[in-house]
Amino acid sequence: MTAARDHRRPGAADRIAQDLREEIDSGRLRPGDRLPLTRELAQKYSVTGETVRQAIIKLKAAGVVRSVQGSGVYVREWRPLVYRPQSEFRRKPPAVDIFTNLLHDEGRDGTQTIEVGVVVPDEAVRQRLQLAPGERVAVRRRTSFADDMPFATDDSYVPHRIVEGSEWMTPGSVERGTNKVLAELGHDLVESLDEIYPRMPRPAELERLALPAGTPMAELISTGHDREGRPIQVTICLLPGDRHVIVYERHRRTEEDGEATK
Repeated sequence: MTAARDHRRPGAADRIAQDLREEIDSGRLRPGDRLPLTRELAQKYSVTGETVRQAIIKLKAAGVVRSVQGSGVYVREWRPLVYRPQSEFRRKPPAVDIFTNLLHDEGRDGTQTIEVGVVVPDEAVRQRLQLAPGERVAVRRRTSFADDMPFATDDSYVPHRIVEGSEWMTPGSVERGTNKVLAELGHDLVESLDEIYPRMPRPAELERLALPAGTPMAELISTGHDREGRPIQVTICLLPGDRHVIVYERHRRTEEDGEATK
């Protein structure tokens, strides 16, 4: 069988990609290892270089390898942050946000950018906040960075009438935390309804998070309620699947407890 004929045979690139993926999943190719060169794989499978390149494209789309200009293709390293949504109600100064606490606990460095604005929300946010059509919200758009790459986004929406003129509208970090500001405004957040939607990122999200094509992510939508049961804040977090593990704690209510521990 000639290389040209094998290049035309359907499934050749799939077979190479599958074999390399098995090498990665088994640990024979470890994070940071370089894949065999294109010419080596072409010779091993008796295919053309183009067939090998198509196989590599499939692995990149799956998010398991990355190219280094002038060096080769490498197995992507897996250093996820363990994201615990329940830690929102356990934060302590001076690390008042979940992401900063995650980095601190794992001994890693990171930065954040925070932009503030006033917008008319999309229908999903409007319904969760139970707003009238056209009512505006204040939004804090946060992008968190670790290991010199954007790791997650965290956009919070609150009715503008609640936070207008308050420190919640301050660009950048608020030292004591924006939830504390909401509590001072009479809206202490005591309960959150979390929804998780695994999906593929949209084009603007790929750019914002610098994601390789084909990287799945989890969209975590948290609606925070105050002591009166009113929805006050919707926070939408985008957590790339190659950078995070989401961990929830659950506590069974017992008669002795009276109430479940949060």
